[in-house]
Amino acid sequence: MPAFLRDIFKSMSTYKIAILEGDGIGPEIMREALKVLDWIQTSHGVAFELLEAPFGAAAYFDHGSPFPQVAVDVCDAADAILKGPVGLAHEEAIKIPVDMQPERGAVLPLRSRYNTYANLRPVSLPKALAHFSPLKPEVIGEGLDIVMVRELVGGLYFGEKTVGVNANNKRYVTESLYYDEDQIRQVCRVAFDIAQGRKKVLHNIHKSNILKSSVLWNEVLDEVAVDYPDVSVVNMLVDAAATHLCLNPGQFDVLVTENMFGDILSDQGGGIVGSLGLMPSACVGDGKAYYEPSHGSAPDIAGRNIANPYSMIGSVAMMLEYSFAMPEVANQIWSAMQAVFADGYSTPDLAVEGVTELSTGAFGDRVLDKLNAA
Repeated sequence: MPAFLRDIFKSMSTYKIAILEGDGIGPEIMREALKVLDWIQTSHGVAFELLEAPFGAAAYFDHGSPFPQVAVDVCDAADAILKGPVGLAHEEAIKIPVDMQPERGAVLPLRSRYNTYANLRPVSLPKALAHFSPLKPEVIGEGLDIVMVRELVGGLYFGEKTVGVNANNKRYVTESLYYDEDQIRQVCRVAFDIAQGRKKVLHNIHKSNILKSSVLWNEVLDEVAVDYPDVSVVNMLVDAAATHLCLNPGQFDVLVTENMFGDILSDQGGGIVGSLGLMPSACVGDGKAYYEPSHGSAPDIAGRNIANPYSMIGSVAMMLEYSFAMPEVANQIWSAMQAVFADGYSTPDLAVEGVTELSTGAFGDRVLDKLNAA
């Protein structure tokens, strides 16, 4: 889009954003994300209508549901959803019925309602920030820039579940892993599109030597690959991928995988860069999308103003790029956050030797300083 048309478009735009601050550190890091949204309104002529709604464990205690109807209505009305982490410590979580615990009773219904079938998680670690990683410098090399594409609304997490007692009076559980070819095809197309715009290499992560679901997955992916002749596909078993992510992560650019494998490997990605606190994500489909940190609600540090807001602010950047077609502004935000780290600052939960510690709010303020100085 030409610059003058983009500027006109932005000056006329008002976007409705559902704000689900969640539990634990959610409210603290969400505050810093809202500071950035306010900066965008002031500096780029875009208007945001922020629609707050209860979501998560706190919503269950206040409304009897972790995803109450008032939140459903707000999310339905929004152009995009910005969600904080949810959940409680085990001792508190068990006070909520199993099916109403927020991961099952809120997050999965949110994904299902809006068919956000592709979860995009950047594993990004510029060389200047390599000191955050537990991996050796020679393994990190010139830095990491990986995108993990995880199928998000199928597989084991959404399959039929039964619990009971069998004929031998033994408790049992069954959980079904279900995919159809359309579910696989849609997320594979997202992954191929991303790979085509990057290095044109796509790692397909599967377990076809054991799982028939992976056999079907690979068949469908090969069918989709015909439409992307310039993208090379590298097939890799999931256990091998877990090893290679530690030994040689630089070989990866874009990965695609099913729901549970993606859940595990993307968290491993957080470990590689030094913390899940550095892992924002986008959950996208053909319509509405939601954006969230990949980490949990960290109830052990909630209220202490020490959690790093990088993943929450990064989720704002992803929302700007994928939902609101503002990639230039998104890049400004990424650069500002990384510049704060590069200056030698971090919050205590991510601090390493030689780094000056900041509070959650102070980190957010320094991000704003960088944005204003750009």
